[in-house]
This record gives sequence, C-alpha cells and structure tokens, in this order.
Amino acid sequence: MNFSAGFLRLSAPRFSRSLATVTHTPRSAPQRHDWTRQEIQKIYDSPLLDLVFRASSIHRQNHDPSKIQLCTLMNIKTGGCSEDCSYCSQSSRYSTPTKASRLLDIEPVIEAARKAKENGSTRFCMGAAWRDLAGRKRGFERILQMVREVRGMGMEVCTTLGMLSPEQAKQLKEAGLTAYNHNLDTSREFYPQVITTRSYDERLGTISAVRDAGISVCSGGILGLGESDADRVGLIQEVANMPEHPESFPVNALVPIPGTPLEGNERVAHHTLLRTIATARVVLPGTIIRLAAGRNTLSESEQAMCFMAGANAVFTGEQMLTTPCSPWDEDKAMMGRWGLEGMQSFEQASVARKEGTALGPQPTRIVSESQAESS
Repeated sequence: MNFSAGFLRLSAPRFSRSLATVTHTPRSAPQRHDWTRQEIQKIYDSPLLDLVFRASSIHRQNHDPSKIQLCTLMNIKTGGCSEDCSYCSQSSRYSTPTKASRLLDIEPVIEAARKAKENGSTRFCMGAAWRDLAGRKRGFERILQMVREVRGMGMEVCTTLGMLSPEQAKQLKEAGLTAYNHNLDTSREFYPQVITTRSYDERLGTISAVRDAGISVCSGGILGLGESDADRVGLIQEVANMPEHPESFPVNALVPIPGTPLEGNERVAHHTLLRTIATARVVLPGTIIRLAAGRNTLSESEQAMCFMAGANAVFTGEQMLTTPCSPWDEDKAMMGRWGLEGMQSFEQASVARKEGTALGPQPTRIVSESQAESS
C-alpha cells in the first residue's frame, strides 16, 4: 500500500503470468450409479445457457477442453442384416439404396486404417451389418486379424459386430480390441417402437460381456427417432447406472434414409442435440461424448456449441457406415480456427488403464476455484 497526500492508495495486485499456464492432470469426478429420472430430467430441463455453462465447467475439470478425439469408421460388411432397426438402410427388410456385400478382405481395411492415421485419426472403427457372429467362424477370424494389424499400428481399435457372447468378447480383447460399440439407441420404454428383433436386455447383455472382458464400452443413442425428451433422459439414466460409465457415449442425429420406416422424420433440432450433450456431460463427467452421425448437417458454429457443452470426439473421414461424414481437411481446418487439436491414441485415462498403456500425465488447462467448488 502507498500513502500519498493523505489518501490511501491500493497498489494493483500483481499476478505471475505463469499462473495462467499451470497444467495438471484432469481431476476425475467420482462416478454416480444411482441417478433417478427426476434428477436427470431436472438437469435436462434447466435453462439452456445455464446448462451449457454447467456442462462446460464439468468438462474442463475432467478433460482437456482443447482436445478432440478423431475417429474414422469403416463399413467392412455392408447390408443384408436380418434385424429390423427402423432407422437403418442395412436391414434386409427394407428397400433402400444400400446393397448387401460380403466381408472385406484384410488388406483394403488395413490400407484404410493407414490413411486414417496419416490424416490424424487415432481410433479406427470397423462395422459389420450382422445380428450376431453365429455361424461366422471364418469371418470372425478375419476380423480378429484386422484388429491385430490395426492395433499394431498404434491406433485404438473399435468394432461393432452385433451381439457378442462372453467368449467372443474375450477373443476380441486378446486380439487387441480397444472398444466395442453397441448402442442402446433410446430409452427402454421407447425402444420397442424402433426395433423388435433384438431386445433391450440382449443389448445390455452384450455390453456386460464386453465390459467383463476388459474392453472399453462405447454405447449411446440416436436422436430424431420420434422419441420424447423423457426418452432421451431415460437413455442417459440407463448408461449412467451401469456398473461402469461407458468409455464413450455417441450422440447421433438421425439421417433419414429413403426406404426405411423413418425416412420422413424431421431433422432433430440443434437445441435438442445440445441439451442432450450437455446433460450427458453433467451425468457422465469422465466419459468421452462423441458427436457422431448427422454432424455434417451442422454449421461450424453449431458444432462449436456442442464442443463447448462437452462433446470431445467426432467421426471424420470419407464416410460413416451408410451416411456422409465430414472430410479430414475440413475438420482439421475447423479445429484450427477454434484452437482445438486431436487427442493421442490411448490418451483417455480409463482406456489407457484397460490397455495397460502408461502415457504419463496429460496437460490440461487449470481448473479455477469456482469451477472446482461447483462440481
């Protein structure tokens, strides 16, 4: 303090510039597994900007907000599926532009994975349009080899192959599989309006087999199926109350495809997508939230709001399974404008732990006192 001419003058406080660049490992919030519908609905219904601010604060406590996981998805076996998922053009029950094909050979898949890695993707996902792997021994052996080779490139590997038995999950783990995608799609109550050939409990059974095998679980849903806000809340509650929160929670916006029963559905509103992402971030603080199908229909500013609300993964590349995808070059340019960068492989702590991969502490931005108190 300085005294001059009888007046008290307070010197401006001096802060070290280095404080703004302090880094530390993200602080993982404890997982809750006893969420009620009412609690989540209250979060979902809160004023949207308040909800986004809350979600953003929680996101920054648990993740580096400058990092986005870049994933590339490849359809390794297209169409001819016996399921009746009403949103999917790969069902053999519907007349759609998607034509059935056989399981791809190994080399084209490995070449696609190499291209994805060269373009910055760190997770390579492979999807096959099957109900399950019954009677597909040779095909499964080929997929196991695909997993081994992609994993040998230092990439995270994910597959979605329909229902799995515990033994099949174990074989995938031994081959080096990082994650398995098996979406619940929607709430338990609305699910029968969308799919009748596979029960909700069968989906949960596959997820249990994957988790028990030590594979990371990727499970989320689709918005725009005709569901209500309560169904979106029900989906989030279902995954939040699993024995472990899923490693990733994909949020898909329905892309209506001609020939499917949902071809006439309207595009889901951006505020609904944003509200769902933000609610999932509050309830699933350590989970990666993947902005998945339908992202190519969003403007750059709409995508930025999703990242602000807690989304921290995207699919990028030439194609999703049967719908368009944002190209690598466009995504990298967008991320550069917004100060974002791609994650490393196995950077997520829960994935690294299951892989036995020790990457060491990953830097993140400092968490303010007010943010820490709000958690």
